[in-house]
Amino acid sequence: MAVPMAHGDEPFDRLARLAAMLLEAPLAFVTFVDAERSWYRSSVGLPPGADRFGAVGESFCKYVIGTGRPLVVGDTRADPRTCANPAIETMGVAAWAGFPLLAPDGSVLGSFCVVDTSVRTWTERDAQTLETLSEAATGEVKLRAALAAAQEARRLAEVTLSEAAELTERLLESGEQSARLARTLQQSLLPPHLPDVPGLEVAARYEPAASGGEVVGDFYDVFEANRSAWCVVMGDVCGKGPEAASLTALARYTLRAASLRTSSPARTLGRLNEALLHQRPDEEAFVTVAMASIRRRRGQVLVSVASAGHLPPLLRRGDGSIEETCRPGLPLGLFDQQSPVDARHELQPGDSLVFYTDGITEARSGGEEFGAERLAATLATAPTGDAAALVDRVATEVAEFRDGLPRDDTAVLALHVPPLPDGRP
Repeated sequence: MAVPMAHGDEPFDRLARLAAMLLEAPLAFVTFVDAERSWYRSSVGLPPGADRFGAVGESFCKYVIGTGRPLVVGDTRADPRTCANPAIETMGVAAWAGFPLLAPDGSVLGSFCVVDTSVRTWTERDAQTLETLSEAATGEVKLRAALAAAQEARRLAEVTLSEAAELTERLLESGEQSARLARTLQQSLLPPHLPDVPGLEVAARYEPAASGGEVVGDFYDVFEANRSAWCVVMGDVCGKGPEAASLTALARYTLRAASLRTSSPARTLGRLNEALLHQRPDEEAFVTVAMASIRRRRGQVLVSVASAGHLPPLLRRGDGSIEETCRPGLPLGLFDQQSPVDARHELQPGDSLVFYTDGITEARSGGEEFGAERLAATLATAPTGDAAALVDRVATEVAEFRDGLPRDDTAVLALHVPPLPDGRP
């Protein structure tokens, strides 16, 4: 995959700045290579006017380019793999950590790295954070490949054809192709499958808007933050199209990286707010997010929930009663003073925690919305069986209620604590 050699690239710049901020490193780089040269596509901490090009053999990124594996070195002078690298003297590289940057076909394009000018011990959490951000950089490469294909489809649709019938046919074909590409791109921003969370059932349903021709900003994620906690995220980005896709990717990977450094959803949302304000200061885009951190402790399932402008998750108890879990708070990316608050709950066997987007509650039949009350009633009367049955019930009720096809994307995700093995609820 060809990558232009111009430097200064805002999506990669954001990730480099985020890496420097989260790892408290003075230097961070997104580096690409060809057969002979390496160049910094984005950088943090590089002096103005510094040479951004160099020989691959003299760079630190050669270590991950050659192996396709990450390299983490706390003392470059003491490590036999790196002690002779000239960058130790020319750039003051005392500690280096980097991961490979991959093309859609899996080949190595370059590296995503951070540098310290002092010897340091990189922690496991540092490495996990950098790995998450390098995956985001790889995701940006894949995103651009998909967008380039969509743009080519639109270009073909605009070619002047000699006959109106042929023009109509080409436009229809191109429109269908653009819609397919948009759906593919949207799916790339969602987890390809939900992970197995020990002791819990997890299920989600996502339905794109009927128009289907543009990427919109609904997203969700389930991931392990560390050995003792799992995180669940449901969010909505203001806007549509490539900009929404880029912002969705930034939000998703920032949340993953920040959650490695704190167990508080409120603090994690605060870090995303800082990143949005710092990296997109001149833009009015914003993000709403509901987030939960789940821990098992002495047989209990403990949940901390926070929301920033998003519809609060609903807690369905085993007896069918419904509880709101937290205050909605303010959207992210608009205000400096952002103070989400964690709300703590204990889940019992038979309980479910349900996340959803406004496409659920704003589904319309005539002039009436599905609404929060109807959603609560649907959850209260749903069978207590499992997470999949719960989200299926919500999706079915919404589909039967609304007029025709969905005008907006809809997403619903449920966590369910299964009954105890002896059959008790």
